[in-house]
Amino acid sequence: MTVIGFHCSHEQIAPGQLLRDVQHAEQAGFTAAMSSDHFSPWSERQNESGFAWAFLGAALATTNLPFGVVNAPGQRYHPAIIAQAIATLAEMFPGRFWAALGSGEACNERITGEVWPRKEVRDQRLVECVDVIRRLLQGEEVSVDGLIHVNRAKLWSLPEQVPELVGPAVTPATAARHAEWADGLITINQPPDALQKVLDAYRNAGGRGPARLQVHLSWARTEAEAMAIAHDQWRNNVFPSPVCWDLETAQAFDAVGASVTPEQVAKAVRVSSDLGRHAAWLNAYIDQGWDELYLHFVGRHQAGFIDAFGEHVLPQLSPTAPAVPV
Repeated sequence: MTVIGFHCSHEQIAPGQLLRDVQHAEQAGFTAAMSSDHFSPWSERQNESGFAWAFLGAALATTNLPFGVVNAPGQRYHPAIIAQAIATLAEMFPGRFWAALGSGEACNERITGEVWPRKEVRDQRLVECVDVIRRLLQGEEVSVDGLIHVNRAKLWSLPEQVPELVGPAVTPATAARHAEWADGLITINQPPDALQKVLDAYRNAGGRGPARLQVHLSWARTEAEAMAIAHDQWRNNVFPSPVCWDLETAQAFDAVGASVTPEQVAKAVRVSSDLGRHAAWLNAYIDQGWDELYLHFVGRHQAGFIDAFGEHVLPQLSPTAPAVPV
């Protein structure tokens, strides 16, 4: 019994179309959704990057789906503003919203013109931001003079229940660090042994709450078309850290992705024209212990994927709605 969600990729799809897509996904049987939060796409070919927080209000109001967002407080966003945004959505849509809080990528955060800190500094800054956000959501007046600065901030419109603050992690070390503060874990698909290490690191460090997995996939009527979609849209996302953290522009990502082969993309994206194979891959993630799967079809046109998975894949997975937090 696993939540099967739809991932809303603002880097690839115009926000108006993405709103129609998530409504379509709900009708097709997806039981949750999550959203990226980018200022810049990964490639000029993607050519979109809508404002996630405006979209989230519209999506929550026009579906019954629970929603999450992956956000990086501390540079582009002041943590007090993110706390206010979280509180407002959670007050309007009780029990339907969570936020994953990460250390960010330069392509989104450097637009402020501020220095892009070293990773260990960004990790420290994140912990400060999480503390500020959690205290504000609990109704405290907060002042901080550290890597971030907050002066007598207080939220006046609060939800009855503080929503989950989730830790996004790609490596076991990050997962273990997040276990100290997070109400859940989210990561992206990797080889099964790597995923197991991330999940084990979080749980062994005392990590609580749901384990969520975002699955990058490509499906089409033929293998060649499925691979062409993945290679066109997602080849700039196959690099290990710190590449994705530190490149600043879509043009830079296109430059480093120019020589990436389809075979390399297939290591980061589940590519197949066989819907049964996709169902088997997803079932394997469920068996590994992931509580919620969020499917990211890496193509720009979602309707065919939504219909095909809604008819042929979701029934094999028996998706359920997320448990309501107590």
